[in-house]
Amino acid sequence: MQSVKALKIQQGIASEVEDFLTVEEILSISINGESYTMTMRTPGNEEALTRGILLSEDVYNDLHTNPVFSVIEKNEFNYITKVNVDIPEEKIGKGILTKRNLVSVSSCGMCGKDEMDLTWVGEKIICHQKLNTKVLHQLFQKMSALQENFKYSGGSHASAACTVAGELLVMHEDIGRHNAVDKVIGSLLLENKLEQAQILLVSGRVSYEIVNKCYRAGIPFLAAVSAPSSMAVRYCQQMGITLLAFCREDKMTVYTQEERVEQG
Repeated sequence: MQSVKALKIQQGIASEVEDFLTVEEILSISINGESYTMTMRTPGNEEALTRGILLSEDVYNDLHTNPVFSVIEKNEFNYITKVNVDIPEEKIGKGILTKRNLVSVSSCGMCGKDEMDLTWVGEKIICHQKLNTKVLHQLFQKMSALQENFKYSGGSHASAACTVAGELLVMHEDIGRHNAVDKVIGSLLLENKLEQAQILLVSGRVSYEIVNKCYRAGIPFLAAVSAPSSMAVRYCQQMGITLLAFCREDKMTVYTQEERVEQG
């Protein structure tokens, strides 16, 4: 976070305040020395973010071996601004062909791509686990308690990976909701915990790119605080993902694979 001086006006009275803002900075990602994408994000956990992007974009799908990650450049605030990932040519996926040619903004995981292929061909996620609604509400409470950036700035999203037993495996915040998801998935990969993840929590809405990241990580439950898009619901149905949204207080709406959800 960064603090700034501002003028607050309340009930016609102005006063100087110190406000806390979520940091947004650019990160340039290269693969084998060649530019792949630039994304706007909150600094921190750059390796996890990059690793998550590579998986979700179908550039590097090896779940058991992490590529060589290097920091190339930092700015005057000591934020990392450029990184490189070395990947053996034979392990680079077809996602490299749709690399981004513009800056990917913090609100959109699809922005800047040369082309968008939304066709889906693949196997459904098979899951025999049941998710208890009481456990899910408890997990959202755990995630909320860890959102330090949001508490001070009100300007960040959060994502977390959990088990159906109620264990929170990892949580990250970022100014971009898709970046928060990438950081979570990347952290799971770096810590060899991806196979333990059964639920992906997100603090914002659910659109296609979030569903796609969840599917590529093999996570069968996706739960959100806000609304899903029509495409998100359609793809969750096709991909075998249980989608729950509007998870607030004692309420939630189950959109797909409802047989996996049981009342707490």
